[in-house]
Amino acid sequence: MEDIYYTIKKNSTGLFKDKGSKFISYAYPVKSEDEVKEILKNLKKEHHNARHHCYAWRLGAEKARYRANDDGEPSSTAGKPILGQLVSYNVTNILAVVVRYFGGTLLGANGLINAYRSAAKEALENAEIIEKKVEKIFSLNFSYNLLNEVMGILKNEKLNQLEANFMEDCNILFSVRLSEAGRIEKIFSKIYGVSIEGKD
Repeated sequence: MEDIYYTIKKNSTGLFKDKGSKFISYAYPVKSEDEVKEILKNLKKEHHNARHHCYAWRLGAEKARYRANDDGEPSSTAGKPILGQLVSYNVTNILAVVVRYFGGTLLGANGLINAYRSAAKEALENAEIIEKKVEKIFSLNFSYNLLNEVMGILKNEKLNQLEANFMEDCNILFSVRLSEAGRIEKIFSKIYGVSIEGKD
C-alpha cells in the first residue's frame, strides 16, 4: 500500500515573461479546498489589476481530487498546463497559481500553454519538495496496570504518541504509517484489557 506522498515545504514563487506579458507564479502547500479559496481570494486582492488568475490544485495522498481553472483564458491553455506540472513533479496537497499581466500582444494558444507551463515550473523549481507519510491515528484505552506493557510496545515500534491521559483509565492517541496500521492494530488487540480504535 502506497503510504508516502510528496508536497512542498513552504510557499514559493516564479516568473516568466513573453512579449510584454508577465506571468507571476505561486505554489502553496494546502490541505483543503477552503484553504485554496482563501489563498485565491487574497491573491486576487493583491493582484487586482492582473488580467487572469489561473490555477490548478491537487489534494490527498491518492491525488484523486484536483481542479484546473483557465480564468478567462482560452480553454485548456492555462489551468491544464499548470496541472500538468503538478503531475510531472508528482506533488499533491498543493495549489499553483499563475497571475498574468497582459502586455498588449496576443500569444496564441501554443504561446499561452508554454507561458503558463513555464511559469508554474519556475515556482516548483524554486520550491523545496518534501516526502510525507500517510498515517492512521489510533486511540488506546486500557487500565493503569497495563501501562508498562503498552508503553513498551509504543517504544519498541517507534510509534508517534500524540496525546496521553493517565487517570483511573489510560487513554493514548498515537499515529502509525498506513502500511503498518493493520499489524500494529493486531498487536494491541491481542492484549486482554486493551481496546484500540481507529480515528478518521
